[in-house]
Amino acid sequence: MSKDKTKCPICSGKKQASTVTFTVDLGTNLVVIRNTPATVCSLCGEEWISDKVAENIETMVQEAKMKNRMIEVVNFSLENVA
Repeated sequence: MSKDKTKCPICSGKKQASTVTFTVDLGTNLVVIRNTPATVCSLCGEEWISDKVAENIETMVQEAKMKNRMIEVVNFSLENVA
């Protein structure tokens, strides 16, 4: 039995490539990453990100922590993705 990878496991809607705004709340700081590549269900809006994107987000969050700003808003960049 093969699974349809384009079908949302939550609502059976269609999963599509898109971009989202990813927000990380660090308690005392907030990091907002715009234009993050993701797969989004066209019906329920559930979002998924790839492992490579997650790794890049981790790097961006660590860089934002070092700047020690209350709010850091950045655009997603694939430059740091290995």
